[in-house]
Formats: sequence, C-alpha cells, structure tokens
Amino acid sequence: MWADDQHREPSVERPDGTSRRATIHDVARLAGVSRQTVSRAVNDKGEIDPATKERVLEAARLLDYRPSRFARGLVQKGTVTAGLVIPDLMNPFFPEVAAGVLEAAEQRGWQVVVWDSRIDEAREREALDVLSHQADAVVGYFKSPDDVLARHLGGVPLVLLERGPQQTGFAAVGIDAAAGLAQGMAHLVGAGHRRIGMLDGVHGPGPRRQAFLEEARRHGLPVDDSWIALCPEHSVAGGEAGMEQLLDARPDISAVFGFNDLMAVGAMRAARRRGRRVPDDLAVLGFDGLSLGELIEPALTTLHIDKRRLGRLAVEQVARLRAGEEPLRGAEAWVVPELVVRASV
Repeated sequence: MWADDQHREPSVERPDGTSRRATIHDVARLAGVSRQTVSRAVNDKGEIDPATKERVLEAARLLDYRPSRFARGLVQKGTVTAGLVIPDLMNPFFPEVAAGVLEAAEQRGWQVVVWDSRIDEAREREALDVLSHQADAVVGYFKSPDDVLARHLGGVPLVLLERGPQQTGFAAVGIDAAAGLAQGMAHLVGAGHRRIGMLDGVHGPGPRRQAFLEEARRHGLPVDDSWIALCPEHSVAGGEAGMEQLLDARPDISAVFGFNDLMAVGAMRAARRRGRRVPDDLAVLGFDGLSLGELIEPALTTLHIDKRRLGRLAVEQVARLRAGEEPLRGAEAWVVPELVVRASV
C-alpha cells in the first residue's frame, strides 16, 4: 500500500514562524468549544447543537484539520500499520530493504504504507506529518536531525535506517561501514594498490567516507581531498562523472572505492572510455552487493549488505518499542558487510 503523495497535512504557525500540523486542540481553541465537542462534530456523532457543529466544522476547514485514523475509529483492534520512508525507489538497493520490512511485517500481520522521499528533507518532514496520522510506527531513511524529526513525529515510535545507534537518540539499525571497509581496503592493499581513491556523494561526509579515510591512514596510504570525488548523484551516471573528475585529479590512481555499486559501475564505464582496463589498470570496489554486480563484465567486487536483514531488524525494533522494551543496541543493531571478491579487483 502506498501513501498518497497529494495528501497534505494541516498546519498551524508556531511562535518561531515555523509550522506544524493542526490538532484537535487547535480546532477546539478556535471554535471556543471542548475537544470532545470537536470530536463529535467532525465524526458526526452524538447530540450537538447545529450552530455549534457548523462553527466547529468551519474552524476545522480554516485550519485544514483532518482527524487521525485513530480518532476516526478506522483501525481495527490489533491492526498495526507501519510507515516506511525510502529515499529513492529507483535505486535497486532500497526496494530490497523494503522487501525485508514487508516480509517481516507480513509475518506479524502488520500493514505497511510506503513513502518515497526522493532524497528531499522537505518531503521527509511531510512524510512524518502524514504518517504520524496513518501509522502506529515509522521506519525509514531520514537526513534531518533528531530534534527536527521529533517535531514532526507526533509521538509515534520511529526507527531510523542506516543511522548508527550511537548517532541518534531514536531506535536505529545501522550498517557497520568500518568493519566493511576494513575488509575491502585490506583486500586492495593486499593486491598491491597504494593509490586508492573514493567516489562519494555530495550530501556530506558520512560513515563510508570516514571509514575509507581511517583505513587509508591505517595502511599508510597518501590521502587527501584530491583522492575523493563528489558525485552529483548516487547512480551509474553519477559514478561516471565522479570517475572522470578523479582521473583528471589523480591520473596515477590504481584503485577506486565506490560509495555504492551503482557508482562503482559508473567508474568502470568511465575508466573504459579513458582507455583504462579493469582490473589491469584500475581496480574497482563497490559497496551494497546489488545483483547487477554479477551481471556486468568484469563482475564487480563488492562489500555485500544483507539488505533484507536490515529491513527485518527494523521491524524487530518497532515490535520492541511497541512492547515497551528497550530497542536493540550494539552489535545486535548493526548489519556487517561481507567482502565478495569477483573480477574487478
């Protein structure tokens, strides 16, 4: 089931000029009635003076107030709906994570509402505004900091994907980039590579870049900003553009680590255009373990992530929060990438 992209939640201006969705208390205050009267009016239940009802409905219209699914009594007892926020459904990584969430939710008899945020923080906040009225809990990828998420969450339990448990106060499921890069960089160095670059995204340094730099320093490799190309998007085309930059800045590079497999495939295409053979002239290491890595020539060496397990762990976190239990932390809340050696290194 997919959330309606057209749906807009009501909003009320805060004293600081920002906005939030309108609540039943806002409608009651504007209409000059009790919260119970608002509930009776908008749900067309109980005895209520027609003039009062009209005043309440007009206040609700002015505030664009919509009662939550709970207030409307639309939820059957025992039914659980989880909201899932995915940043890019065109990237094959995220549907696999979603599949893990859907499988685990189905096993528990839960429903799932999916929202594509399109790597847009405004759409992330909109998703929370909507899903806090539609879902019992939210799972997803969010770039916004904790305090921003909390303002839009409305008290609904939240589980963050790919944000390490030490990086947030919310329950989370992370990917142990450091453990993955330790394997990948050791393999590249063991193959004789000393001039290793990275293709990263433009959305700011994250755990994968940090782990790459730490491993480069640990192996005594020369590394600075000129060894990292910022790709315009996390796609094959983005990887191609980034690899062109990297080859211009560091023509002596012998290996490259891609933030994800799509960018690594783009690196291979760009290298081929520049007359570089993979792996003879340039070794390429990916991250994610997409199935397409087995289909290209040469097959991509990658740090494979069990994406479905990532989704299943997120559902387990939701179940714990709903039961009033402590969420998983430490190693239990991490997915560790596994080095899969193929022909590109």
